[in-house]
Amino acid sequence: MSKLVQVKNVFKSFGDIHAVNGVSLDIQEGQFYSLLGPSGCGKTTLLRLIAGFEKPTSGQVFIDNTSMDNIEPNLRPTNMVFQNYAIFPHLNVEENVAYGLRNKSEKKSDQNKLVDEALELVGLSGLNKRSANALSGGQKQRVALARALILKPKVLLLDEPLSALDKKLREQMQSELRHLQRAVGITFILVTHDQYEALTMSDRVAVMFDGKVAQEASPRDLYELPNSQKVASFIGEMTFIKGEIVGENKNLQVQSEIFGKITIDKSRVFGQSSKKMVLGIRPEKIAIVPKTSRSKDLISGKIIDVSYFGETTNYKVSCGTIETLTISSQNSVGQLSYSVGEEIQLKADMNNIIAFSV
Repeated sequence: MSKLVQVKNVFKSFGDIHAVNGVSLDIQEGQFYSLLGPSGCGKTTLLRLIAGFEKPTSGQVFIDNTSMDNIEPNLRPTNMVFQNYAIFPHLNVEENVAYGLRNKSEKKSDQNKLVDEALELVGLSGLNKRSANALSGGQKQRVALARALILKPKVLLLDEPLSALDKKLREQMQSELRHLQRAVGITFILVTHDQYEALTMSDRVAVMFDGKVAQEASPRDLYELPNSQKVASFIGEMTFIKGEIVGENKNLQVQSEIFGKITIDKSRVFGQSSKKMVLGIRPEKIAIVPKTSRSKDLISGKIIDVSYFGETTNYKVSCGTIETLTISSQNSVGQLSYSVGEEIQLKADMNNIIAFSV
């Protein structure tokens, strides 16, 4: 794959506020790419810089090896789907979808064919004449997608397009968007604050804080190998335990009160400026085992909180220290449930512990 979008050392300031602070990214042709981060991190500003709605204070944006300096939004090979969809209420579905073709030279019959193809892509075939006011939230989102796709942009920019949908419809549209992107082969760049949305839909994800990219990686690497405690905290849930380096060769030996002395591969260690470390482990990497188990390295604990989520149950477990462990247990057939105050034994997957220098 070739680089389609390149962001090179881009800064964008609004007065004293540095909304985008030295960001460089390479986005490959045909990728589903997500800009992920909390509100105010600069992800939407970065998207608007790619679209041309904002101009960089410094740095450059290239699309298809062409500098976008002084190229207006309507002349860029991009199109954008906004958070509020921007559907025209006085136009019906086909008029909304065809709006971007108003300055094109296609015959009316050719425009009608393009509209039908775009509506079929987004699952709205046959709704050409429906009033915009008669559409559901999910249908409006599809109309906005069809209107953007009908122009066949090289890059489709999506500014939190699912945020107004309810949970079930949002999950359905996440799947549909991913299938749509694969079907059309266009590069999608999505802005979202929802980490699960980014993980399930994307080929690559850039996590942003304070106008900077903290980490850029595949969803799996981002979840399993976050490069900082801040990224690890933002991507899903992770338990953090204090530790200290007590030995080092090709691996690190780290002592902690809960896990005891453990060996950690250096590929799972981020930073090493001091002997003080923070060990991180995901809740699903710890299992409750029967009290009759004779496995090695068992951890004793007492349940202090239970949260039921349907498919899973999360347990907060005190292990006799000021620190607690979080465990995520699948509610599968035959799976035991536990109550607050119950004494249990735990088994942690030590190969999935990561370490951050303090």
